Amino acid sequence: QVQLVESGGGLVQPGGSLTLSCAVSGFTLGNYGLLWLRQKPGQGLERVSSISGGGLKSSYADSVRGRFTISRDNNRKMLWLQMNNLKPEDTATYFCAKARTFLVDRRTEITHWGEGTRVTVSS
Repeated sequence: QVQLVESGGGLVQPGGSLTLSCAVSGFTLGNYGLLWLRQKPGQGLERVSSISGGGLKSSYADSVRGRFTISRDNNRKMLWLQMNNLKPEDTATYFCAKARTFLVDRRTEITHWGEGTRVTVSS
């Protein structure tokens, strides 16, 4: 049974930092890419960042590039998203997700995702 459980969300001031974690289980992590998605209030899902199965290739949405960093540890079965210089527009529910393949591009299918963790950026 594939499980992805996010944690680390909360309230943070603009310009602050937050690290999201995702505990992953139910499959061999090194065989699959992972992603962070987010859903802003009243809007659809957005792909924020992705990382290949081996952790050597990553990508970022233009809106977060330079501020966010994705990482993974397949031995610990963990995925992280380090978020710096947070902006009010980053307010959203963040989901970790599993890709169908080892590599991830903009057309890669998502097979599973977690329940999400809420991030609110406000002063």
